[in-house]
Amino acid sequence: MALFLLLVLTAIPLIGIAWIAVSGSLFPQPTVDALFMSLILLTMSAILGATALFELRKRAVGANSAPSPPNSLSPGGLVRRGKVKEVVFFEAHVGEPNKSIVTLLNDGRPSQMLVLSGDMRNALPVGQKVQITMRKEGAQNVLVNVTYA
Repeated sequence: MALFLLLVLTAIPLIGIAWIAVSGSLFPQPTVDALFMSLILLTMSAILGATALFELRKRAVGANSAPSPPNSLSPGGLVRRGKVKEVVFFEAHVGEPNKSIVTLLNDGRPSQMLVLSGDMRNALPVGQKVQITMRKEGAQNVLVNVTYA
């Protein structure tokens, strides 16, 4: 539905340019008003058309990719996938490890909260799709690897 709406909104400025051309403002003697209005309408149409093309591309790429499980166990440790919603860092008392609480969003699934040892604010940027590999070390989760999607 959104794609159809984008295509209709892309066509409306093009119809306006055709109307300006037919009404005689562009041919044989173009006016400054007609030229600028045509440029503005052409820009609006190009922006909406590019958005429609990106939407088509996103749908085509999304249809080809198979959904992967958000959690799995690999030889390197426990693997979690998702989009980083929030990273909160907590400093501990002297002699205790600092901790970061990471909230991951999964497509259509409830969000996951992970408690990792250390400062993860730079390793896990908010809004980025990631695949996190972590391992248990004592009573703490230690980050082993991060893959950005």
